[in-house]
Amino acid sequence: MGKHSIIPFPRHPYPRRKAAKLRFLPPEMRRERGMGWGAFAALCAAVFAAIWFYDGPLPVRAATTDPYRTDFSVCGYGPRINCVVDGDTIWHRGRKIRIADINTPEVSDPACDAEAALGRRATYRLRELLNTGAFDLESIDRATDRYGRQLRVVTREGESLGNTLVAEGLAERWQGYKRNWC
Repeated sequence: MGKHSIIPFPRHPYPRRKAAKLRFLPPEMRRERGMGWGAFAALCAAVFAAIWFYDGPLPVRAATTDPYRTDFSVCGYGPRINCVVDGDTIWHRGRKIRIADINTPEVSDPACDAEAALGRRATYRLRELLNTGAFDLESIDRATDRYGRQLRVVTREGESLGNTLVAEGLAERWQGYKRNWC
């Protein structure tokens, strides 16, 4: 081989083959072309928008034999579908909801250790109440708060679950401002 010899290099290690047509199937059984990606994307967007902007009450089935039972956990890292953030904020079916009739101590940025401890107790008690049975999310005069959370009152059989937290000393009635829990 000389100094300037050219070594041929194949264009592709595996030559492409043409796609085989489905000639072995009779014409009536061959797959017809579907709706296409554009129509599929538009359909998905319409369904997503209908779910996202639905503003009515969301009944939750929670019978023990029901395979569609909603189980709440305490929110951590990862996707937030059905979980409790703190004593007055939850994620339900992927939507962030602020419980409108109560205020509870902060767990993410507490002012003192007593507030942090009471906030954790309120968080776990709310999770326990939500997992006990079916509940409704009732709208109030405003749809969302300034943070974009949906404002709802959580009720079971006409009674607010927030009232239970207030009666147990884990929350206070919402007065329009946050209280100092220290």
